[in-house]
Amino acid sequence: MNRHLWLLAICQGLFLTNNVTFIAINGLVGFSLAPLGWMATLPVMGYVVGGALSTALVAQTQHRFGRKASFQFGLLVALGSALLCAYAAVSKNFWLLCAATLVAGYYNANGNLYRFAAAELAGAGFREKAVSLVMAGGLIGAVLGPNLAAQTRTLTEVPFVGAYLALAGVALVSMGVLHFITFPPLPPKQASGDGRPLGQILRQPVFVVAAVTGALGFGVMNLLMAATPLAMQQCSLPFSDAALVLEWHVIGMFAPGFFTGHLIKRFGVLPIMGVGVLLNALCIAVALTGVDLHQFLIALFLLGVGWNFLFTGSTTLSLQTYTPAEKDRAQGALNFFVFATTALSSFSSGVLVTTSGWQWLNAGSLIPVAFTGAAIVWLARRPTRAGMI
Repeated sequence: MNRHLWLLAICQGLFLTNNVTFIAINGLVGFSLAPLGWMATLPVMGYVVGGALSTALVAQTQHRFGRKASFQFGLLVALGSALLCAYAAVSKNFWLLCAATLVAGYYNANGNLYRFAAAELAGAGFREKAVSLVMAGGLIGAVLGPNLAAQTRTLTEVPFVGAYLALAGVALVSMGVLHFITFPPLPPKQASGDGRPLGQILRQPVFVVAAVTGALGFGVMNLLMAATPLAMQQCSLPFSDAALVLEWHVIGMFAPGFFTGHLIKRFGVLPIMGVGVLLNALCIAVALTGVDLHQFLIALFLLGVGWNFLFTGSTTLSLQTYTPAEKDRAQGALNFFVFATTALSSFSSGVLVTTSGWQWLNAGSLIPVAFTGAAIVWLARRPTRAGMI
């Protein structure tokens, strides 16, 4: 770890503060404003749909202006969209809230490239550890996000407006931290057309599995996480309990970042991803046993650790599939698959938890978890695995 990686880890933590706070409050604010109950998580969905729609534009700006300028522009969008969310809550305008979170998706697409930028700030032999350790910066979000939501909930007359205003401040702080990071220079202009077409990159078996496992791992995690505040509210548990559960969930997501890279180096990327699948299955098993606070807490913590192993593994796996000249289009495609799957899971979580309930939501999650495990097994059994094990 060098100074720039530490600062990038702080930016990752502040990015996750924004994400966790959005997850904690957008469903509840949406539920209070939505014309129909099943629309409650549309503001959560808007955040990831906006990310999916922004991936191509973000890839272009990253390629044209470089990491730093693109990241700073993303933070400007985060600042403006947080203020717009606050106004939507005050004016009780549900559709404006959805539009504001859609715009905020640009920041989501930008921030999701921090993990790839980490690999570029480290030496070739330490990329796995750099990705893992920068993702560990999400611990800032684990602590700050839920507590920010809980402490600012009643700061203003309208619930959660204070949280949106606080997120505007978080964006300003992140802009200040990013100012001191120096990223590698842009490649020479003549190299901009180098590399294979995107279709050829997408057809690689390793890329396919990296995309599938990253997207489904993120989708399942988001499906259950986005539904948790609503499910706990339905079970008459206070918001402070939901904030506690989300805090430990995000700790589970990012605390393993201090050693996931070491585990991947020692045991190989596919075995660690397989452990992530097993932890997801164990999370669902715990969730199906009941709806007390400790069951929510244990299940969501296991879900977080499982996500870390899967997502860090899929990111590491993808690094083998493209050259520096191809990175913008390959990383944009990977993020698009993640956002598209997460958008679907965000919408489904609100519909399923308000119509079918928490138990059926978890039972249905076993299908994508099983498919993720099958993809890992398929790649592991291929005769050529490009040094993955």
